[in-house]
Amino acid sequence: MLRQLPHRALQLACWRGDHAFRSGRHDLERVQRARLAQLVARLAPRHGLAPDAGWEQFRERLPLTRYGDWQDRIAAQRAGEGTLTDSPLCRYQPTSGSSQALKLIPYTQAFLGELDAAIAPWVASLYRQHPGLRAGVHYWSVSWLPESQRALLDGNFNDDSELLGGAKRLLATLTQAVPAGVAFAGAADDAQFATLAHLVARADLRLLSVWSPTFALQLLEALPRHGDELLQVLRRGDWGARAARLAAVPAPRAQPARAVQLAAALSAPAGELGLRLWPGLALVSAWDTADAAPWAARLRLALPQAAFEGKGLWATEGVVTLPYEGRYPLAYQSHVHEFERLHDGAVLAPWELREGDEVSPVLSTGSGLLRYRLDDRLAVTGFWGRVPCFQFLGRRFGVDLVGEKMSPEAARQVLAEVALEFGLAPVCLYAVDAGALQRPHYLALFGRTTGTAAPAAAPAVIAAAVERGLRRHFHFDLARDLRQLEATSACVVDDGWAAYQRLAVAGGMIAGNLKPEPVRRLPLALLQRELPEALSSARHEALS
Repeated sequence: MLRQLPHRALQLACWRGDHAFRSGRHDLERVQRARLAQLVARLAPRHGLAPDAGWEQFRERLPLTRYGDWQDRIAAQRAGEGTLTDSPLCRYQPTSGSSQALKLIPYTQAFLGELDAAIAPWVASLYRQHPGLRAGVHYWSVSWLPESQRALLDGNFNDDSELLGGAKRLLATLTQAVPAGVAFAGAADDAQFATLAHLVARADLRLLSVWSPTFALQLLEALPRHGDELLQVLRRGDWGARAARLAAVPAPRAQPARAVQLAAALSAPAGELGLRLWPGLALVSAWDTADAAPWAARLRLALPQAAFEGKGLWATEGVVTLPYEGRYPLAYQSHVHEFERLHDGAVLAPWELREGDEVSPVLSTGSGLLRYRLDDRLAVTGFWGRVPCFQFLGRRFGVDLVGEKMSPEAARQVLAEVALEFGLAPVCLYAVDAGALQRPHYLALFGRTTGTAAPAAAPAVIAAAVERGLRRHFHFDLARDLRQLEATSACVVDDGWAAYQRLAVAGGMIAGNLKPEPVRRLPLALLQRELPEALSSARHEALS
């Protein structure tokens, strides 16, 4: 009973936000117009808006934007030269951009309040649907930073519990299986090890909440590799040889009995490891749509004892949808939402949407970012009251297999740099996807330039240069650190455009309609059949 108290208190703390979310679902237009009025009151002087500017004036006065439109103003704010909003700044949250290797999103008190307005109904819904969550501890993912960018981003890390309001955050901390300090481990391998140690120490784990299912699968796959070392941590209650690198992270207390259970689980068939370690696991939460679907299916098989819930659409810049009692409704109590209809470019208010519309979200938030395009694709699947519900279809541009967010601009830039360095013709960067059979990797395809017989460098050397360029981009760098992506490979062919056409046509495209694209997703089976020489090219494991 005592272990349930923090959970019951957290559920009670979420009641107000949950009640507002439920009770306002028939008043979508009124709530959204009120959100805009609050936002305009804070930001009007900075954008030449009248303090009483309504929806129509707001839309006519301000253009649609992307990060590049805000980059200079964010840099000036970081330098102490003006602010985007009068709401106090809490931190900058890192993410990747379409044309920038790194974006820093301002997280203000007002913006965190908007996120909390979405998290509260989500958490309340979780407890209602899965009462077993109250019987133990939870893991809300803490994503450590890429090692190459820790000096720049010190103090800015992705801890899901940090998105909650103050009282709820304190209560959530009391239920956590893994301390947030793992984000500051000396290296990604140490962070992964510390996370594993705390998870295997808790037989009462009830919730595993991650974003990419590949993240959870990587943890499970790493367990046997670290088995002996994890057993020592459980037996002794210290980090052993990793003590210096994990000085910021408390070790699990000594638990000889749990070490015995871990040893028995490690000797069981691989497919039973998760079931043996956490038989009472009640829920797994992860992405399960678009490119994440096959990995989510594999995670379900790895943890069959738990129910599974797909994530809503949460971006670093804001929240669009949340899982709520089997639906994915708009987080209409959070930000000001608009939607760009994809077939004609019309920008619609949320109450103007119709079932079947395919749209891309546009957010205006308390961070100070206004009419900000997220460049995701969504389909309207129905309505909850008057609130539209959505299905995530994927990224509007680029490729995102495991959360690496590879944009056409980033791929084009890296291919051009490497092609210039080695005297090659850039063709395409392929995201090679084997489904749930093996981890994906990126393949850079180049052609030989006219008059050259062969590249001066071996494929492994070219691949290393591509990898270095791609690692400048935050989410790709992180995915490699986490081993969610295998090392980049490279292939050089005599006629790059002919190879590109052959792969595209074999994938179902019409030859007469082809145009060069700098980044494309490519099934492994198609690559094996149509360009087998690419698979014989040596991969290079780039140094971090």
